[in-house]
Amino acid sequence: MRCPYCGMADSRVLDSRPTEEGNSVRRRRECSECARRFTTYERVDELPLMVVKKDSRREVFDRAKLLAGLIIACQKRPVPTSQLEGLVNEVERDLKGVTDREVLSRDIGQQVMLRLRELDEVAYVRFASVYREFRDVQEFMREIEQLVLKQD
Repeated sequence: MRCPYCGMADSRVLDSRPTEEGNSVRRRRECSECARRFTTYERVDELPLMVVKKDSRREVFDRAKLLAGLIIACQKRPVPTSQLEGLVNEVERDLKGVTDREVLSRDIGQQVMLRLRELDEVAYVRFASVYREFRDVQEFMREIEQLVLKQD
């Protein structure tokens, strides 16, 4: 593993432990050249999960892209990033549990929205407005009305 600071290929492992999800190993390393410390993650190399988009294009599932969308939806909301990472982990785990290596983007969106509604309703509506491509204020209002009805 090359040091991200000086590029040296030699480093030593200071600490090694499984992540909370148990699907990877977190390693703290120290470069033998510059003595700076950095973290690496080791995980099993699996067949990629393919996402089938609305226009039938296929792309590799990107958890970072999903997390970025959630962070935008939760901007200025009291939702810790750790909860969003947990949500992404749950969705990814569920997706990898299916036998088919292709999943529809709408299925991913549905899973995310179910979980996001529990975390923060404002973030849920923000995410839904982009995911469902609301065309006007009326669609936006219908979604909010459904949220209010479910609370009663």
